[in-house]
Amino acid sequence: MPTFVDRVVLHAAAGDGGHGCCSIHREKFKPLGGPDGGNGGRGGNVLLRVDSGVTTLLDFHFHPHQRAGGGRPGQGSNRHGADGDDLVLSVPDGTVVLSPDGEQIVDLVGAGSTYVLAHGGRGGRGNASLASARRKAPGFAEFGEPGEQLDAVLELKSVADVALVGFPSAGKSSLVSVLSAARPKIADYPFTTLVPNLGVVQAGDHRPFTVADVPGLIPGASQGRGLGLEFLRHIERCSLIVHVLDCATLEPGRDPLTDLDVIEAELAAYTTDLSDRPRLVVLNKVDVPDAAELAELVTPDLQARGLAVHQISTASRHGVRGLALALAELVASLRAAAPSPAATRIVLRPRAVDEPDFTVRAEGDGFVVGGTKPLRWVRQTDFSNEEAIGYLADRLARLGVEKELAKRGAFPGVAVTIGAVTFDWEPTLSGREALLAAGGGDGDGYGEAGYGAVDTAVTIATVGGSGGTRAGARGGAVVSDLPLGPRGTDLRLRTSKRLTRAQRTALSDSADDFGDGADFGDGDGAGFSDGAGFSDSAAFGDSGGSGGDADGGRG
Repeated sequence: MPTFVDRVVLHAAAGDGGHGCCSIHREKFKPLGGPDGGNGGRGGNVLLRVDSGVTTLLDFHFHPHQRAGGGRPGQGSNRHGADGDDLVLSVPDGTVVLSPDGEQIVDLVGAGSTYVLAHGGRGGRGNASLASARRKAPGFAEFGEPGEQLDAVLELKSVADVALVGFPSAGKSSLVSVLSAARPKIADYPFTTLVPNLGVVQAGDHRPFTVADVPGLIPGASQGRGLGLEFLRHIERCSLIVHVLDCATLEPGRDPLTDLDVIEAELAAYTTDLSDRPRLVVLNKVDVPDAAELAELVTPDLQARGLAVHQISTASRHGVRGLALALAELVASLRAAAPSPAATRIVLRPRAVDEPDFTVRAEGDGFVVGGTKPLRWVRQTDFSNEEAIGYLADRLARLGVEKELAKRGAFPGVAVTIGAVTFDWEPTLSGREALLAAGGGDGDGYGEAGYGAVDTAVTIATVGGSGGTRAGARGGAVVSDLPLGPRGTDLRLRTSKRLTRAQRTALSDSADDFGDGADFGDGDGAGFSDGAGFSDSAAFGDSGGSGGDADGGRG
């Protein structure tokens, strides 16, 4: 069973928002109580937080699927649902969050650093929140928005002060065991260490520092040979690199200088530039006579390169005390020169002011509408409720989706896709106006661009009943058959004209007097007292009437 895991794939799912409630207040002697449906609660977020007590990603190795709590639905009597509980996941210091394609999302450094990995869905509004001056008692409510679901790759880069690098079996794990209280696995064969080992070193009066053993560096490690590519990233955060060179190796073609050149070449070939990190060389296994002679031979050459050299033996503990003090002093100086560590700053990227609210693109025989608002509105719409569908159509029309569809050549009945919903476009009144406006290129208001060539001139009736608008038909289709949209919408009343008082007075003055033949008292067939009037056999005063005399009176 693995005990150290530094790379996992996390499947995070935020909580769904609670559904809104559709309810009408019912109380004795209050027949028109009005809507009182409450809103749904917000879904919980999935957060990553750096915890100094966590050193591995082992928990996510066994439990890769993590889900936050969902919001509670709203209830009647204006009772809103409770918000879902946030899920806080503790990660080690130095965790890098990547997308599945390798793009870095955030680098979490510093205890307490927090990042919202997946946002919870919004709660749906109840019918009490949807009520307006035109829609007194909505018969629908919004669904809760689903929470975000995503896959993220978590990589751990050890935050250590000193990184021990070198060939397999050079004595790195042994050095960690004698410098600190760590007890890594030690054996006399290559690749004994399969995971990085961390140790805390206390030397003299200096502050403690951490040492990391990076295993598996061999020629070609930066291209994937051995284990070097898996653990080279643990060197990136170290402030000091220590080369542990084996002076007692029996392999042909190997010596301390050659090993140093090979390891430096692999560090240079790594993706991150490590040339600015200070170096220190440790010549190990000097308890062997031949190794001691070799160490004395190569020390002047290493010092000529500007490297500090320490000769030690992890078996006899020769030189280990001096090496620990030297490392403590060097780490203390590097800490003093380095800027004070700060927690990860989360960069907020708000939407640009000129970024459109939606996009429309042609795809096949239909159109696809994108954008945050249309997608959220569709997800929150109850498509089993006609009033809710009408409300969605109004919102899309006010946003300008129908005008953009008309500009791009859409026609009634074309397939339009928004998110996971595909429907046949039936324009509302504003959509029909946009079709007519986009149809004419010659100023006639209808024709080539909107409906194509005009085959038949037809009349589109308006809600006011005061006439219509001439338009063309595409392919012989009658445009007057276009639906007017849901009853009760604001857009249906756009063409209804309400006369002012002055206009009504002008119309009244232009009419004939009541005593004329076109009015009540005349007998030429247009007034009330004639054969078409009230006093005839078809009127009130005759035998077929409902009362009065036969002279045209009512009583």
